[in-house]
Amino acid sequence: MENLIALLIAAPLLGAAVLLVGGRRLDAVGHWIGTLLSTTSFVFGVILFADLLGKDAEHRTLTQHLWTWISVGSFQADVTFRLDQLSMTFVLLITGVGSLIHLYSVGYMEHDERRRRFFGYLNLFLAAMLLLVLADNYLLLYVGWEGVGLASYLLIGFWQHKPSAATAAKKAFIVNRVGDMGLSIAIMLMFTTFGSFAFGPVFSHVGDTSEGKLTAIGLMLLLAACGKSAQVPLQSWLGDAMEGPTPVSALIHAATMVTAGVYLIVRSSAIFNAAPDAQLAVTVVGAVTLLFGAIVGCAKDDIKKALAGSTMSQIGYMVLAAGLGPIGYVFAIMHLVTHGFFKAGLFLGAGSVMHGMNDEVDMRRYGGLRKYMPITFITFGLGYLAIIGFPGLSGFFSKDKIIEAAFAKGGTEGWILGGAALLGAAITAFYMTRVMLMTFFGEKRWQPDENGNEPHPHESPKVMTIPMVVLAFGSVFAGGLFSFGDRFLDWLEPVTGHSEGDSPLSAGTVTGATMVCLLIGVGLAYAQYGRKPVPAVAPRGSLLTRAARRDLLQDDFNHVVLVRGGEHLTRSLVYVDHTLVDGVVNGTAATFGGLSGRLRKLQNGFARSYAVSMFGGAALLVAATLLMRAV
Repeated sequence: MENLIALLIAAPLLGAAVLLVGGRRLDAVGHWIGTLLSTTSFVFGVILFADLLGKDAEHRTLTQHLWTWISVGSFQADVTFRLDQLSMTFVLLITGVGSLIHLYSVGYMEHDERRRRFFGYLNLFLAAMLLLVLADNYLLLYVGWEGVGLASYLLIGFWQHKPSAATAAKKAFIVNRVGDMGLSIAIMLMFTTFGSFAFGPVFSHVGDTSEGKLTAIGLMLLLAACGKSAQVPLQSWLGDAMEGPTPVSALIHAATMVTAGVYLIVRSSAIFNAAPDAQLAVTVVGAVTLLFGAIVGCAKDDIKKALAGSTMSQIGYMVLAAGLGPIGYVFAIMHLVTHGFFKAGLFLGAGSVMHGMNDEVDMRRYGGLRKYMPITFITFGLGYLAIIGFPGLSGFFSKDKIIEAAFAKGGTEGWILGGAALLGAAITAFYMTRVMLMTFFGEKRWQPDENGNEPHPHESPKVMTIPMVVLAFGSVFAGGLFSFGDRFLDWLEPVTGHSEGDSPLSAGTVTGATMVCLLIGVGLAYAQYGRKPVPAVAPRGSLLTRAARRDLLQDDFNHVVLVRGGEHLTRSLVYVDHTLVDGVVNGTAATFGGLSGRLRKLQNGFARSYAVSMFGGAALLVAATLLMRAV
């Protein structure tokens, strides 16, 4: 079975190569080739999953060594894949949800002239993400990490004829390079500290390493995770990434890119467990981001950007759980998987709404769409109920476990983190209810566009609705299935470890508090958007609302601190270069140039001048000799 691991990556990688190199002759069938090869990878994943289930927990790690990539002295890098319970979970999520998004894209991108290339990029995205989660060492993981960055750049900027899309792709690429520097530095520190960057040697020698070095490595890994998973302070790219086609948003936000940071932290659990300061930093980043993203989501009228704020917030929950250590690792991954179902369903539902509304994204121009798009309404509604944590749906099981784990941290820290998680639950219920009410309820508010074309909302074709229905089933049942008999905990515990912690609150109390927060959020949203007409133009609002519409001034902060700071730094360096460096160089050149100019006057080409000079020199020598003897 080990030989199938490489085929997981090979199938979508082959699809990317064929579709991107094959040329226009594949335009008619390219979308089906991409979907078929993505589904093939999922089938291989299911076969390997069944094989792992048939083994004892301690034997559920498979490795496949392909070749030695680099061998120079003590530096050796191997292309080796590792399939265990953690990577298997990601494989099924990436290929399963990814294949559904491929199928949906067949209909969504039907009229795009570059559809073949789009599916080639989707296959490349899946292959890079699979390489990332299957790598057996950090250097190979880094290759997949950069591959994901490249594929996201290509897909976010797929409609590069739009300046906004080209700018968004460049922004995502640049911000992620900052995080990538953290991962590259962490890998260098690992090699100098452990003499290796393979998972086995690194994790086995953690106990022999000073806490200071482990903290430095952990903080660099956190910086990398902040970039890929759009966590504070590297979160500014995520909202702009909505400029890409909607299936790209679903793929990035649900199954691939933003989950990479969570995977990196949980995979590196041995390092973080031994570096409490780095672990604390992870929880702080997660808690801040879950509130940051939720507040931003409350103020967005663009349906995709409201869901982008939601993604930022939900990934914040996962990072918070991952920072709790063995108390929360399993629940971070559990919420990651359930989020993969309901967030992919929500984004595909948003794409379905846009498909029926002439690509309109402003929710203030929607209203009453449940009558025209019943399947989209039901599937989107189930995703909505799952994300707010409605009892019995997937988000109820996974998010509540994270809130319980936050309180189980104990002490003041536990109360602060648990309180932040509860507040995030209330805000989540508010902004997601707002999205539901503005989109599917009330009176119709759509208007003709600038060309006089009035939208005629209609249900999407089956090739788009079938993936939405499948994801809706996952939104409903995944959490309960995972929680029944602690199946998911038992599955992951051999890799991540688990401890119960010491919560001051019972599970029932936490669930009750979460339900109260949910009802408060839903009630406030209904009072504001369900009982009152939605104005065509958003009111000016409070200072916080205006700031949230501008992403809580994250771009303004980056412009002042980084862009202007960089400009001032550059000007200072240019001044130093011109005045000091160039001054020394040019001054030295001028000195020798002037001296050579004066000496050159002595070389006039006249023999009589040279004879006089020789005679004068000889006379001076004779005079000096006589003077020396006299003395």
